[in-house]
Amino acid sequence: MKHIFLNLKRFDILPVLGGVNRIAPVASWGSFIVSETQKGLTGYDKGEVEFVDFFPEAHLIPAADARANGSPVQLGCQGVFRDDVAVGGNFGAFTTNRPASIAALLGCTWTLIGHCEERGDKAGILAEAGVTDPAAVNRLLNKEIKAAQKAGLKVLYCIGEKSEEQEAWQQVLGDQLAIGLDGVDMSKVVIAYEPIWSIGPGKTPADKPYIEKIARFVKERTGGLDVVYGGGLKADNAAMLASIPEIDGGLIALTRFSGEIGFYPEEYLEIIRLYMGH
Repeated sequence: MKHIFLNLKRFDILPVLGGVNRIAPVASWGSFIVSETQKGLTGYDKGEVEFVDFFPEAHLIPAADARANGSPVQLGCQGVFRDDVAVGGNFGAFTTNRPASIAALLGCTWTLIGHCEERGDKAGILAEAGVTDPAAVNRLLNKEIKAAQKAGLKVLYCIGEKSEEQEAWQQVLGDQLAIGLDGVDMSKVVIAYEPIWSIGPGKTPADKPYIEKIARFVKERTGGLDVVYGGGLKADNAAMLASIPEIDGGLIALTRFSGEIGFYPEEYLEIIRLYMGH
């Protein structure tokens, strides 16, 4: 099974405010993306590939409403809180947080946990309290995965090493896997590998041998979990990634990196065509 994940980050914000949304008014942005992509995805065998879109929470309801009967588009949220409502327990005192139960009720079947941006945020907060041990971040993410699975959500769990961690990549990634996945249902997890050191303007993208090496390592450490490339599935690397047997898909974000930078549905469909080969 191949997996094509779409992380829409905060691509809903308009250019006049510094964002990259040139495709639809904010209120209809989520529904526009689902409507403009689901027809183009119906030609793929659901037993061969699945498509999951991770939306900011405000857009989940219109995105869910735009799904046609039998739509190939699944919805996910960009993370969940590490605790949840419970019968006889906390009935909703989670101001500013997103319990997994509400994500499921809004139509999500997946959630994204451990993205490098989330890891960086958690590490920064912990550092303010004097905690610099990376294991603390992995333990928090482990609680999030368990909360997500308890609510019935599948998890795309992101791992990756920074430039200063490259020499110790086996230790770094090994700890992220061992601690983050401790005690979780492995049958409901897909791993996304993010080479953080290679992501961003002016950085050298990870090459095929490096990605192959990491994918093999992850499969060995996890008993063969599916691994997708989280460093950005793009038009210019789709064929290369498709040629790696150990890679089971990719994570798409922006589709255009120059000119009118942003996410464009027709370009998203083209990236998938290039990766899938049809």
